[in-house]
Amino acid sequence: GDFTHGGILSREASGLDGILWAPLLHAGWSHLFSNTVPVLIFSFLAMAAGIGRFAVVTAIIWVVSGLGVWLVGPANAYTVGASGLAFGWLAYLLVRGLFHRSLAQIAVAVVLLGIWSGMLWGLLPGNPGISWQGHLFGALAGILAAWLTSRGERVKSPKAEPTTPGNLGM
Repeated sequence: GDFTHGGILSREASGLDGILWAPLLHAGWSHLFSNTVPVLIFSFLAMAAGIGRFAVVTAIIWVVSGLGVWLVGPANAYTVGASGLAFGWLAYLLVRGLFHRSLAQIAVAVVLLGIWSGMLWGLLPGNPGISWQGHLFGALAGILAAWLTSRGERVKSPKAEPTTPGNLGM
């Protein structure tokens, strides 16, 4: 059967519920398989920070990417697929080390960028039938999720003691 009708129908009130279902629906087996490897890898890596954080990050990406597609997606077309989640988790993994000021997370980001940098072309329009809007808003949502989830945990830079004319730091 055709499951695309459960997806996001842009700028139509009746299409808002598609935000809940679109990442679970795919236009066919090849669409499902093309999303499976990145979704499994990126979700596993994002889950390494804990299931609670993973749930929050996933919810942010799911809703923000869906709303983005609903706002600027193609008219009279349903958008389905998990690539918004994949791009969101990838972006989250790429930038969270910067927000957390964590060298280990930055190292993971460098490795991911080396392996998956070709995916970044999917953020741009170009291939008919592929939702660059879902990719772009998924990535933006991943950056937002990294920023929001790191706010209380950012490593502070050590503050230097002020020097005075009589105290030169010795």
